[in-house]
Amino acid sequence: MTALDTTLLLLSAAVLGVVAFRMLQLPPILGYLVVGVMVGPHGLGMAQESSATHELAEFGVVFLMFSIGLEFSLPKLMAMRRAVFGLGMAQVILTIVMAMLCGLAAAYYLPGQFKIGWEAAFSLGGALAMSSTAIVSKMLTEKMELESPHGKQIISVLLFQDLAVVPLLILVPALAAHSGNLLETLAWAGGKAALVLFLLLFLGQKLVRGWFSIVVKRRSQELFMLNLLLITLGAAWLTERAGLSLALGAFVAGMLISETEYKHQVEEDIKSFRDVLLGLFFITVGMLLNLRLVIEHGWLVLLLLVVPVLLKFGLITALARLFGNTTSVALRTGLGLAQAGEFGFVLLNQAGALKLLDPLLLQLILASMVLSMLISPFILAKSDAIVMKLSANEWMMQSLALTQIAARTMSAKKHVIIAGFGRSGQSLARLLAEENIEYHALDLDPDRIREAQIAGANVSYGDAARRESLLAAGINRAAALVVTYTNTQSALKILHLVHELHPSLPVIVRSHDDTDLDKLRAAGATEVVPELMEGSLMLASHALVLLGVPLRRVVHKVQTARDERYESLRGFFHGASDIADGPENMQLRLHTVVLSGHSKSLGKSLEELNLAELEVDVTAIRRGKNRLPPELGLILQEADVIVLRGSAESVARAELRLVK
Repeated sequence: MTALDTTLLLLSAAVLGVVAFRMLQLPPILGYLVVGVMVGPHGLGMAQESSATHELAEFGVVFLMFSIGLEFSLPKLMAMRRAVFGLGMAQVILTIVMAMLCGLAAAYYLPGQFKIGWEAAFSLGGALAMSSTAIVSKMLTEKMELESPHGKQIISVLLFQDLAVVPLLILVPALAAHSGNLLETLAWAGGKAALVLFLLLFLGQKLVRGWFSIVVKRRSQELFMLNLLLITLGAAWLTERAGLSLALGAFVAGMLISETEYKHQVEEDIKSFRDVLLGLFFITVGMLLNLRLVIEHGWLVLLLLVVPVLLKFGLITALARLFGNTTSVALRTGLGLAQAGEFGFVLLNQAGALKLLDPLLLQLILASMVLSMLISPFILAKSDAIVMKLSANEWMMQSLALTQIAARTMSAKKHVIIAGFGRSGQSLARLLAEENIEYHALDLDPDRIREAQIAGANVSYGDAARRESLLAAGINRAAALVVTYTNTQSALKILHLVHELHPSLPVIVRSHDDTDLDKLRAAGATEVVPELMEGSLMLASHALVLLGVPLRRVVHKVQTARDERYESLRGFFHGASDIADGPENMQLRLHTVVLSGHSKSLGKSLEELNLAELEVDVTAIRRGKNRLPPELGLILQEADVIVLRGSAESVARAELRLVK
C-alpha cells in the first residue's frame, strides 16, 4: 500500500470506529484502539506498521503535551515541584525496584525462555513505570479534572515519567553493554538536558513574548498558525537533540506561551491538529496487539496484565497517601496511572533490540501493555464508583456533603438552586440576596466554597449533575434552577434530572454562544442565555446611546431581540480570526453576495428563487445607498448586495443559485 492508501484506510476506519463507539456512549479513544487492532498486521492485515506512520502518530503526543503545557506556567510548575520530583520520582524508582524483584523471583517458576537477568528486569521496570500521558490527559480534560487535586497529582507524576525516559534510554544500553563510562555518559546527557531546559525556560520566555507580538501585528491568521507550529516543533526538536523526549520540549513550549496573552487563541488553533494526530497514535498502539498470541497464551497475558496493574495501583495509591493526599485523591491517582504508557513501548522496543528479552516474552508483555491501555478509559470513566466502593471514608465524605446540603436547605422554600459558584454564580447570588430571595449554590471547588461560606454565602460542596445533590438541595421545593457555567453536556444531564424530579421547575442555562441553544431548549431549558450574544447586545446598546439614539428606543430594540429568541443575532460575518472558534461556531453565518451582470438571478424575485428551501434567510438587500427589506416580490437587479444567513453549506448553495 502507498502512503496515501494507508492514510485513507486509517482515516476511514477511524471515522467509522469513533462513530460506533460514540453511539455506544463509550470513549472515542477505545474506538481508535479497536480500529488499530482490527486493521493492523495482527488483525485483518489491511494496514502495516511503518516508520512514517509512527513518526506522524508521535506528533499527536507532542501536540497533546503542548496543550497540557498551556494549562501550566513556570510558577505553577515550581509550586508543584514536591509532587513532580517527590511523588513522581518515588513512583518511577519504586516501580523499577518492584519489577526487578518480581522478575528475578518469577525466573525460578517460569520456563527457561522466560528467565530474565537483572538488566532485563531493570528495562522492564522502566517500561512498566510509564503511564499513558495521551489517554489519561485526554480523559482528565474531557472530565474537566485537570485542575482537581487528583488531576494535579496525576499530571505531576506523568511529567516526571517523561523526564525519566531520558536517563532510562541511556542506562539500559549501558547496562546491557556493561560500559565502564556509565557515569560519564549520564553526566554528559544531564548537562545537555539542563542547558537546553535553561535556555527554553528562562531565555525563551522573553523571546516568545516578543516574537509573538511581532507576528500578531502582521494580522495574518496563516502566519500565526505557521509560527505556532514552528515554536512547538522547534522546542520539541531542541529537546530531542539534547537527548530528551519530543513531548517534553512541546510541554515547555506550551508553558512559555501560557505566560502570554495569546494562550486562548493558541489553545483553539492547536486543538484540531492534536485530536487528529492523537487519534492516529492510538490506532498505531492498537496495531501492536497480536490477538493470536493473546489467545494462545491467554493465562500468561492475563497474569502480565493483572499483576503489574494491581501492583502499580497499590504502589501509587500508597505513595500518594504518604505524600499527604486524602484517601480518595490517592485512590483516584492510583487508578489514573495504573496502566502502561506510550513511552513504555519505546523502552520495551529498545530492550528487544538489545536482545535482553526473548521475542515471545516481548510480544506477550507488549500485548498485556496494550490491553492495559484498552481498559484504562473504562477504569477512568468508572473511577468515582470504584473509589466509593474501596474507600469507606469517601462514602462518608459524600454522605456528609449531601447531609450538609440537606441541612442548609431543609427550611428553604421557593429558593433558587445555583449550579456553579464562579463569577457568574456569585453575581447572581448577590442580586438574589439584595431582593431577599433565598438561594443555594452547588460547586466542586473546595477552596472557593470554604472562602464563600466564611463570607456568609449559602453554598455547599456538590455536583449539580448528580441526582442525590439536587434532591439534597431541595429541588422539589425550589422556585428555579440556574446553570451558571458553560458546559453543554453537564447542562443536558441536569435538565434530564430536572425533567425526572421536578418537570415544572424553570431552568435557566448559560451557554457560550448560540450553537447549542436549540439543543438545550429541546432538552427542557426555560431560557438559554448565550453570553456572546448578550455581550453583543450590550455593546450595541452602549454604542447606540453614545451616538444619540434615544435610550427608550435602544431598550426597545434590545428587548425585541430577546423576545425573538435572539433570532436576529444568530449568525455573523466570519473572518480569518473566527476560524479558531472551531467548526461548531461556523454553523450559522452571515454572508454577502454581490450580483454581477452575468448573475442568472437578475430579473427574478426572491419568491422565484425560493432560497428558503436551502435553509437560508435573506436578512437584507442593499441597492446603492439604500437598504431594502427582503420582500418576496422584490426583483433583483445588477449590483444588488444580498445578505444571506445560514450554515456554511447552505450559504454556499444559495450563492450558487444566485450567481449561476
